Amino acid sequence: MENSKITAFIREVFSTDKPISLHEPTFGKTDVSAVEAAVKSTFVSSVGPEVDRFGSLVKEFTGSQGAIPVTNGTSALHVALTAAGIGSGDLVITQALSFVATGNAILYTGAEPIFCDVNIQTMSLCPVKLRFFLEKNAKLIDGSCHLKACNRTIKAILPMHTFGHPALIDDLGSVCVDWNLILIEDAAESLGSYYKTAHTGTFGRMSAISFNGNKVITTGGGGCVLTMCKDDHDTVKHLTSTAKVNSKYEFEHDMLGYNYRMPNINAALGCAQIVKLPSLISQKRALAKLYENFFKGSYVKFVAEPPNCRSNYWLNTILMPSKLKKDQLIQYANSKGVNVRPAWVPLNRLKYFNGFLSEELDCTNYLYDRIVNLPSSPKEEYFA
Repeated sequence: MENSKITAFIREVFSTDKPISLHEPTFGKTDVSAVEAAVKSTFVSSVGPEVDRFGSLVKEFTGSQGAIPVTNGTSALHVALTAAGIGSGDLVITQALSFVATGNAILYTGAEPIFCDVNIQTMSLCPVKLRFFLEKNAKLIDGSCHLKACNRTIKAILPMHTFGHPALIDDLGSVCVDWNLILIEDAAESLGSYYKTAHTGTFGRMSAISFNGNKVITTGGGGCVLTMCKDDHDTVKHLTSTAKVNSKYEFEHDMLGYNYRMPNINAALGCAQIVKLPSLISQKRALAKLYENFFKGSYVKFVAEPPNCRSNYWLNTILMPSKLKKDQLIQYANSKGVNVRPAWVPLNRLKYFNGFLSEELDCTNYLYDRIVNLPSSPKEEYFA
């Protein structure tokens, strides 16, 4: 399939001769009114009613037991790991095919990552390869998982729901049960995605969501920690509020905390955005169907949602037959004002990660050489 034909189809779908972004936010009058109301209230920082209201709306939508709005998805990951007891010297298994925040959050805690391969269909951490790695390299000592080579504790796994597609989270959870590992989900990209009948981010102990400007809904900057028990909810809320002790007048803090609380003005925007979330996801799924039908029968493989899953299709992804063809499409489309992008450079290839333990990453490398992400902004016109 010619690159010109792919680019022309994208222009036809978006009905514009102007530059086409990878993913744009969707704003309307209700969003503007919500932000204006927050400004007029003077509660624009981390104290204000919209913060708790937004958390309640996210909790209700996802079916989690708790939702604490924070400054961004990275801080959500960091505090979730911290609240789960991940700390200095611990090891956390994650995927190399991920945005850099996944690995950075592990390092922030003083822990170190182990990079395991992804499943070729979900593009997320592979439970079969994870189990193989543990059987080969780990042992249980008094109920704790230890790396045989150095006897250090493997404390948790951190899979990401890549581009919004749910990971094989049931199977990953089973591995965690067998090896006494904590499951923390990086659900930054998967708001509105479901594995079987449950929302992503509700299978592990905690998870992180992002509301960055390029996500399905946005608060400008922002994120959220989903919790599944009251103790974790209270711990995260305390940590993200600088661990301040309740007092009428005094500023007292009882532990190392973080200034991660989402500002009220961002939360106000989030409250307006989340009302539109079902419609936005329907629009994105309609766009995905257009892409899927267009590439059917060609040498370009469209990445569809995994079986038994309902994806938000945050980014529509195709696999080119080779790295050369991937590079050629990216160069051509961008030269024509159509913003397509490759996947992230695998984390194990980044200079400051390349000293950490990494298993064979055949699927990771295969996907990185072929992935192209296509413009994925929601538009009502897709239903026409």
